[in-house]
Amino acid sequence: MIERDFDIPFIADLALREKQIQQNYRPVIAVHKWFARRPGTLFRGLILSEFASVPLKEAFYQANSLRGIRVADPFMGGGTPLLEANRLGCDTVGCDINPMAYWIVKEELEHLDVGQYRRAAERLRAEIEKDLGRIYRTTCLECGSPEASAKYFLWVKVQRCRQCQKEVSLFPGHLIAEDRRHPANVLLCPQCGKLNERKNRQTPGACGACKQPLSLSGPARGNHCECPHCGSVLSYPDPEEGPPRHRLFAIEYYCPACKPRHEGRFFKAPDEADFDRAREAETAWARMRPRFVPDAEIPGGDETGRLHRWGYTRYRQMFNARQLLGLESSCRIIDKESDQRIRNALATNLSDLLRYQNMLCRYDTMALKSLDIFSVHGFPVGLIQCESNLLGIRGPGGASIGSGGWSNIVEKFAKAKAYCDAPFEIRHVGGRKVIVGIPGEWIGDSRNGGVGAARRSIRISCGDAAKLDLPAGSLDGVFTDPPYFGNVQYAELMDFCYVWLRGLVGKTAPAFARPSTRTPDELTGNENMGRGLEHFTEGLSAVFQRMARALKPGAPLVFTYHHNDLRAYGPLAVAVLDAGLVSSASLPCPAEMGASIHISGTGSSIIDTVFVCRSTGRVPKRWIARSPAELATLVSENIEGLQGGGVQPTKGDVRCITFGHLIRLAIWNLRGNWNRQRAAKERLAAVGDWIERFGGLGAVENELAEPVSALSRVQAAGVREGHPSYGARHVEISF
Repeated sequence: MIERDFDIPFIADLALREKQIQQNYRPVIAVHKWFARRPGTLFRGLILSEFASVPLKEAFYQANSLRGIRVADPFMGGGTPLLEANRLGCDTVGCDINPMAYWIVKEELEHLDVGQYRRAAERLRAEIEKDLGRIYRTTCLECGSPEASAKYFLWVKVQRCRQCQKEVSLFPGHLIAEDRRHPANVLLCPQCGKLNERKNRQTPGACGACKQPLSLSGPARGNHCECPHCGSVLSYPDPEEGPPRHRLFAIEYYCPACKPRHEGRFFKAPDEADFDRAREAETAWARMRPRFVPDAEIPGGDETGRLHRWGYTRYRQMFNARQLLGLESSCRIIDKESDQRIRNALATNLSDLLRYQNMLCRYDTMALKSLDIFSVHGFPVGLIQCESNLLGIRGPGGASIGSGGWSNIVEKFAKAKAYCDAPFEIRHVGGRKVIVGIPGEWIGDSRNGGVGAARRSIRISCGDAAKLDLPAGSLDGVFTDPPYFGNVQYAELMDFCYVWLRGLVGKTAPAFARPSTRTPDELTGNENMGRGLEHFTEGLSAVFQRMARALKPGAPLVFTYHHNDLRAYGPLAVAVLDAGLVSSASLPCPAEMGASIHISGTGSSIIDTVFVCRSTGRVPKRWIARSPAELATLVSENIEGLQGGGVQPTKGDVRCITFGHLIRLAIWNLRGNWNRQRAAKERLAAVGDWIERFGGLGAVENELAEPVSALSRVQAAGVREGHPSYGARHVEISF
């Protein structure tokens, strides 16, 4: 059982490492972008702790066959719990109200002939190359070859000055590339537009072309910019001007002939031929009658409101002519593919490719690469945008150079599906990574797709999990990662991909019937849609009650959660109590990457609490803390366990660990007189009142042996080696 056999240090070590480069540990996630995926190693560890007949450390690196065990995930999102359960041989049932989540999990689990897929993808890329390859060429400054490949096009937003009517470039700065991955800093001359390479960017001197002073800073800051022509100050964004306009000002390119003797990257200011190619794309796009580029309006929302402020009203306005031309051409080729699974795979690729093929992508001046539109889990509208080569660039041996093109997406997808046929784990031995193949395990609906192939029961659907048809006592376990109240508005973001994918597969996919992924029943906090804490509580409760009825007596409902606000945990306690369950364990595990753009340097937690809930069972008596001091002992042991796995908890992490225990204890102490017929507000208040009477977060922190003030305030990336011992004493009581 999880309560007895889950190994915190062992799984914490693996989960922390996985979250640093998740695609290396679980390549299957590269099928398509999804947000906040939990570590596959965590759910593998949880499922094996519950059902394996040997110790977790032994079972983890060997083939397992849990045939006959039926597992469900009512909030499947990107599919991590289902993928791990399916790989272990379980029958799986999955549900999500978001059609993009449904589609992504379907594509992850459907068997695909990787060889056949690669051939189809190569035909697609070759056809695009034949028709549009010329508009992604540029002339190399080193050898003069006109066949160099443009890697990234850099564009600056421009706005008309209302005073003098002249065009103003909204440069926040003139640094294009830092000297981290290039021998020198690359700066744009604000006077003549030429590029200059300088060793010292603080004192860059004069432009080599026009002799005017170079500077790091630009004229645009704080939503204001001084017009260089008349000196008046204009403000931005200006939605009355319509969607933003852009001017091409720099190119990073790749020349295979010069690369062997060239140090660093290739940069240039665009020449007249580069502008001609951009104009050629605009002319070709103006003549094309698109069949697949969506004309859908961008609805209002918490995230899409930012797009509206910048004058975007339709999704197609977020792309330039060259991108629209390439994407429409790609869709037409995909639509002609006769094999449905291959066609669906390529359509999924195009949907994922959109993240890089739009005019909201930014250029990372340190890493020297394109940042996809969702790198900060929102719609960031910057002043400098990066357009990637649609085709992608292949270097020696066929390796992809740069990011954001067809070659990159296809390579990731092929590796993802190959991993499904031959999954592996990574063991760390003496500072080395050792790939451990797990023969006998596989992911998918069938092992090899052929006649007589081994098959597994997979049932996934798009809809409200509270209405899922499941016979009573039919599930051996529920493993899930429920939505977080007030979290990223996944539906608003995924509509960006959905409106395109719907045009390609909507006729054959009933889940794509509605025009948007948004629904009033989605369980997230969303001010724009009037969804508050009580809505979240009632929705979560309905799903948990449905799952509890479908579980066999004593079977676990396991879910992960973390939030910076204790109030956001209240709905969890209410949902568990409404379902007639008891939280028998709250276990910590790393679930986020400390280096993530939206987490690094903040006080946010990377630690999830894993709640284990059952209708009946046994729990260690010492886990039922009767005072803040006793609870502080449990929190300290959790900290020790995480440290045993190389995790150095921050203040935010300890806060979330404590929140988990407080909610677990609230459930335990309120279960006897719980009345689920009361209004959601009253049930939430009952949970809050119990926690307040117990002493809350502050009382527990005051009892910790190591003061919270001594811990780091902010997250940082890093994995520490070493495995101190960690144990727990088990005197159990029944419930």
